[in-house]
Amino acid sequence: MRWYSGLRITLCYIVRHMAKETMTVRLESGTRKTLDGIASALDRDRTYVVIQALEAFIDVHQWQVEHIQQGLREANEGKFVSEGEMKSLIARLRRG
Repeated sequence: MRWYSGLRITLCYIVRHMAKETMTVRLESGTRKTLDGIASALDRDRTYVVIQALEAFIDVHQWQVEHIQQGLREANEGKFVSEGEMKSLIARLRRG
């Protein structure tokens, strides 16, 4: 079981031409301390660091989901590499 410090952080995210929304998250105290250390080192506030982290997380996972969906579409359309092409690729990867 994880114990939380009970600290509640409220995030406000403002995007140009978009309404701001508030989201509350609960963090473990160690995570909050680490976050505060990063914010201090960057001379930024905690909210800035959290927003940057969320944007990076979203970018990576959105990219992954889009590529997985593209691969599934191609598979459903029957677009596969031939067995010979796959063996050639594996042989190249094993060489280095």
